[in-house]
Amino acid sequence: MEEISEEKQVEQKYDELIEACRSNQPLSPEDESNIFRAFNIARNAHADTRRKSGELYIFHPLAVALIAVKEVGLGPIAAICALLHDVVEDTDVSLDNLRAIFGNRVARIVDGVTKIDKATMIAEQNDNFSSQAENYRKILLAMCDDAYVIFLKLCDRLHNMRTLGSMKDTKKLAISSETQYLYIPLAHRLGLYSIKTELDDLVMQYTNPEKYAEISGKIADTAGTEIKLKECFTKPIKNMLDAGGFRYTIKTRVKSVYSCWKKMQNKGVSFDEIFDLYAMRIILDVPQAEGMPTEEAKRLEAEECFKVYTLITGQFAPEPSRLRDWIRNPKNNGYESLHTTVMTPIGRWVEVQIRTTRMDRIAEKGIAAHFLYKEAHPNEVVKQSPVEEWLGQIRTSLEDPNKNALDLVEEFKESLYTKEIYIFTPKGETIKMPSRSTVLDFAYAIHSQLGDHCIGAKVNARVVPIGYRLHSGEQVQILTSQKTYPSEQWLDEAQTQRAREHIKDYIRTRKKDRREEGEEKLKQFLDNEHIELTTERIARLKRYFSIDSDIDLYYKIATGEIGSEDLKQCFHLAKSSPELLFLRPLDDISTPTTSPFLTDIAHEGFETQPATCCKPVQGDRVIGIVTDGKIMVHRTNCPNAIHEMAAHEDRIVRTRWRTGEKIAFLTGVTITAIDRKGLLQEITRVISDDMNLNMRAITLEASEGLGQGLIMLYVHNLSDLDRLIERLRAIDGVEKVQRV
Repeated sequence: MEEISEEKQVEQKYDELIEACRSNQPLSPEDESNIFRAFNIARNAHADTRRKSGELYIFHPLAVALIAVKEVGLGPIAAICALLHDVVEDTDVSLDNLRAIFGNRVARIVDGVTKIDKATMIAEQNDNFSSQAENYRKILLAMCDDAYVIFLKLCDRLHNMRTLGSMKDTKKLAISSETQYLYIPLAHRLGLYSIKTELDDLVMQYTNPEKYAEISGKIADTAGTEIKLKECFTKPIKNMLDAGGFRYTIKTRVKSVYSCWKKMQNKGVSFDEIFDLYAMRIILDVPQAEGMPTEEAKRLEAEECFKVYTLITGQFAPEPSRLRDWIRNPKNNGYESLHTTVMTPIGRWVEVQIRTTRMDRIAEKGIAAHFLYKEAHPNEVVKQSPVEEWLGQIRTSLEDPNKNALDLVEEFKESLYTKEIYIFTPKGETIKMPSRSTVLDFAYAIHSQLGDHCIGAKVNARVVPIGYRLHSGEQVQILTSQKTYPSEQWLDEAQTQRAREHIKDYIRTRKKDRREEGEEKLKQFLDNEHIELTTERIARLKRYFSIDSDIDLYYKIATGEIGSEDLKQCFHLAKSSPELLFLRPLDDISTPTTSPFLTDIAHEGFETQPATCCKPVQGDRVIGIVTDGKIMVHRTNCPNAIHEMAAHEDRIVRTRWRTGEKIAFLTGVTITAIDRKGLLQEITRVISDDMNLNMRAITLEASEGLGQGLIMLYVHNLSDLDRLIERLRAIDGVEKVQRV
């Protein structure tokens, strides 16, 4: 068979893009001309460039444009911007060139997805500085102006993840972590579920490939069950719907690999215990709703969905706790659907999703369906979508130049997944807050001055402290005192990023105000001791007292937290008090004489330590991150590692286990079980006698017949830990066992 040339393949991809655009909406001659012009500019600009995989670079913008049009459902503007999204960053084409040819909007969108040139960044170069975070801030600000910016970034990221195989390992982890940190939550918030699901799976392939392969194999092994379900479940439902005169389409799906893994982790269950592995989607066509006023049409659609729900649950027993009514209470990204889980004749639970064609379009394309309509009807006034309202609310915060970019991104991420509660003011006004908000968060949401002087609140006429967790529907009156000011302890009471930033800003300002006082005190002390004040001695003081910044050092000296005796100890001007050293027996636990980790040549001289947050054990996939002059080794799926890799790619160090040494690693498991006599003895027997593992600590508390505990113990490798979890789950009455 004759091989097709690269140029011919490029032409075919362009033709595919045009057909996809036409299938979404009719294209005007001007639209087609602009898409063709953008394609030619991109092809010529990238002519001499190839990707890491070796293919012509133009295949990438073409692929991004196809994803935007075919998979997200956008129109010609998205196609044009996707084709041009890399030309300003990587070639000699300027934004002014694009503005002259395609107009302001295209230039603005392309600028929004273009990375900031590091050479032009004016920012304080410290540990909190992150070029990635500055780029996030730029992208998110541009997104607030035009949501097409983030649509294109998501399409770009999806294609990059699909073609990540040609990158080196550290780059794969950095890109995967950034994807998990920001882009997956964004896809979720925008309702782009198919993209979110694929990104979840792709990230797992690179961060946890062994578990991905294991679960993929188990899903493949269930193919026979799916065939049986079609006979005993799908066919009877079709018969019922036909008899009822419904117009419908049925789709089926098997739960994704990542979704299975997440459920296994969160619920502490095995693969065989996932009861919603299979799902059926019933999409109803309700033609009589067309032409009706919006609210009346939605009411009719809801009635049709509940009729189908009644038919299905009348024949197949439902699980009552699994009913989800997203029709009468849509999600904040506009998602509408009715979910239930029923038992099938072959003993399998199946989730059934019931929705209309309109609801399905929103569910599949998310907010993109709204924007495609606006693009096709530019002269029509279209009501803002919930997502557009949300974007407007976050813009003010993102524009604050005094806020650290990393903190801003954290504040933004907080708004992506958080559920909301509704709180009433004394005047009856409604304030929307994140679900875990405290009185202090509410005070800062009203006004920063109210937050700064908050001493508590009256909640439904009952006085509560600043850390009281609010509930939806409560009426809150903030109580204040002009003698009260924020302190570092308040950071433990505040849950929202906004409140925490106000508190940090106040503390930073207060510390700056006392800097001169602390500096003068230090200078006076050193003068009395005939010691010169130098930058080296300041660095020595910070190391001795474990302080990160000059401001914190001077503040502690000004307030007396660091006194003259402490300063004498630092400069060896006073004899140190003798310290008692307590040795704890290790119970024959082997400890490493050398580091259990190997790094690349460039980092061989660094000290390596296992991170305490995720406690890696031999067999875990690990990555090193340079922190305070040491390499902290994390599991690749550790949330802290993902955050660091997403924000500081330059600190990532390729790390692997040293083979041939038997080392004990401290780790932990949580356990939930039905409380009964002898449970604790059986757990300790499995650990100590059957598995021959050493325990460091075990706690088990019982309440209302349910026991919950934490076990800290030493294992030699991941296989030990996996076997232990299996053995503990097999104990009679044990409901859930999870690794810490």
